[in-house]
Amino acid sequence: MNTLISINEFSQLIQEFAAYKSSIQGCSQKTVQEYLLDLRTFFRYLLAREMDIDMESDAFQEIDISSVGLDRLAKIRPEDLYDFLYYTNQTRKNQWSARSRKLSAIRALYRYLVNKRHYLEYNPTSDIDSPKPQKTLPKVLTFDESIALLKAVEQDQESKYRVRDYAILTLFLNCGMRVSELVGINLADIDSQLLSLRVKGKGNKERIVYLNEACRAALAEYLLERQSSVYADVADRAVFLSRLNQRMSVKTVQAMVYKYLKIAGLESKHYSVHKLRHTAATLMYQSGNVDVRVLKEILGHEQLNTTQIYTHVSNSDMETAMNFNPLANQKRKK
Repeated sequence: MNTLISINEFSQLIQEFAAYKSSIQGCSQKTVQEYLLDLRTFFRYLLAREMDIDMESDAFQEIDISSVGLDRLAKIRPEDLYDFLYYTNQTRKNQWSARSRKLSAIRALYRYLVNKRHYLEYNPTSDIDSPKPQKTLPKVLTFDESIALLKAVEQDQESKYRVRDYAILTLFLNCGMRVSELVGINLADIDSQLLSLRVKGKGNKERIVYLNEACRAALAEYLLERQSSVYADVADRAVFLSRLNQRMSVKTVQAMVYKYLKIAGLESKHYSVHKLRHTAATLMYQSGNVDVRVLKEILGHEQLNTTQIYTHVSNSDMETAMNFNPLANQKRKK
């Protein structure tokens, strides 16, 4: 999300809901912002229907949603939700994951109104099925592409931040952490012997990430440089610093990754920072030595079925299996 949504756009009721998600349930600012973004779209949809506003027009984006309060939400019925999901699919062209996220935001709001505050007795979301997931394999870098990406950084002699960037990419490709987790790492989160570090994942849940030899070497080199004149007089406790000697932002890390994907000749494949997380998970699993339950803990997933997208077999795995068939060399005699 590029810009923050102002809480003042919403009624007092929705502001209370946002405060509940943040202060009581411990949701991060990013998560609360995503809830508000999806609720704003839903509220605009409701008002656009009433006012006969074209939902593909600029006027749709200017609809004032501050009037949507308890009275309006009490009138919502399942058919309104089905119509909204149809609109997000057909008009907005949202994928199943985006539609499911919007429905989750509406569900969370009604659970708050019905179960927590008892403002309403009826929950129109209770019998609404989530959009069926599309079974697509995660897009990942191959082992060779991962090596090429690291070499692109290693060979960038013009960059003052080559050591830092190499350490970041090494952590991404080996540990499978999220970009928000990486930028949030503080010096105090790192084990004194560089055996592990602590990250804060979704829902402010902390977990320990163990470091392999490659990560320890890359991180040790960067931390030594961090103490040098390149990052002189730094008060920021963040591990990874920008050129302004402040904590790197998500956007800065993303820009760095795109830069080296381009240098490595991988730009056309539309890889992203999150694809590096997919890559780490896939390479670990396909090594044959990582159980999916262990992988779940490494990645910080809540549900095992989220992790199971990485248990797909590669084309080379299937080719190898075919060649192991005892009939593989049985040919017709001429």
